[in-house]
Amino acid sequence: MNENRVGRLRTRWRRAARAAVATAASVGITVLAIGLTAGAATAGVSAADRGTPDASVAAGPVSRVAAGNLHTCVIRNDGALWCWGNNFYGQLGDGTSTDRTAPVRIGDATTWARIDASISTTCAVRTEGTLWCWGSNNNGQLGDGTTTKRSSPVRIGDATTWASVSTATNHTCAVQTTGTLWCWGQNRHGQLGTGATPYQATAPVQVGTATTWASVTTGYAHTCATRTDGTLWCWGSSSDGQLGLGIRDYRATPTQVGTATTWTGVTAGYVHTCAVRADGTLWCWGENGYGQVGGGVGFQTTPLQVGTGTTWARVETSIDSSCATRTDGSLWCWGNNASGQLGDGTTTHRSTPTRVGAATTWTDSLATSYHACTMRADGSLWCWGDNSFGQLGDGTTTHRSTPAQVALPG
Repeated sequence: MNENRVGRLRTRWRRAARAAVATAASVGITVLAIGLTAGAATAGVSAADRGTPDASVAAGPVSRVAAGNLHTCVIRNDGALWCWGNNFYGQLGDGTSTDRTAPVRIGDATTWARIDASISTTCAVRTEGTLWCWGSNNNGQLGDGTTTKRSSPVRIGDATTWASVSTATNHTCAVQTTGTLWCWGQNRHGQLGTGATPYQATAPVQVGTATTWASVTTGYAHTCATRTDGTLWCWGSSSDGQLGLGIRDYRATPTQVGTATTWTGVTAGYVHTCAVRADGTLWCWGENGYGQVGGGVGFQTTPLQVGTGTTWARVETSIDSSCATRTDGSLWCWGNNASGQLGDGTTTHRSTPTRVGAATTWTDSLATSYHACTMRADGSLWCWGDNSFGQLGDGTTTHRSTPAQVALPG
């Protein structure tokens, strides 16, 4: 891959991440500086739910959280879905394009189970195994057979066997309970894993014939997944080594990363990737300009162990930063900290894991972007970082460099 192409890819997601801000400003929405320098079925949304944040200040227990670039969504223990933050593309799912600085309930369903969010797209799975997506759809990343944006959840196909979903800027992938893997959206860099074609898929396309896929994660233009045998596979762009294959090129079909059979989880960021092994070790690779790989100098094209710790439980990556929890309940973050997204009370970038406070009650439900949110053992939700569009859910647009509890309906 020539250097000009590499450079263009390296900046494209960051530009897309800022596009929502620029677009909002152009139509007269007040924007605060982010400070990046230092025919488909539709889920119903009732009039009562549409655009009216709940006034309760009780801390409703949360089971899942997802952070898009400028918005946040959570699933409560009662199965209800709530979202807030930027809504220019309808990514909150409340039937409008109105930004929300406090949580707004999405429809009246109480069967939401899994959720993921990207720059301007949100997807979720319900307990009955149906899959729903909403928000931006310019590359068919919603999977509803169109390129029409949706401001309310739209059901994807008629399958009732979806287990989990991961959505990125221009493509989405999901695993079914059958162990099959499906992807859709843009395939310019081979990120769908189906070879060079199709260039764009507006509905789910099966990736190969394997029935042993366990999990999947999507980055800007790459995808990684684990299988039930503990192997790790990546494909798409590797402009900065984010596939972990020792290359700076691309692969259009799933390619195994090394020979290890002990991978338990993987997460794809912008152009870096991190994963945890069964022995509790943490490994990262790809772009490292802000220290988001957690060690080494420059980009890493193969997995690099982060420190020597053997107590890592789960890791989550974002645009240029990473956060992870340990088995003792502590939380650690590293990488880009321009918006305070590392949660250490500063805006100083960190090239090695830095502990967030002293709490030992953080859970594995973790989401990161230019802001971050995670849960504690009592089900309470805490967010920090950029808050330009109210994505921290505290009713303000004030940035925070340390975790603050989010008030959710009781």
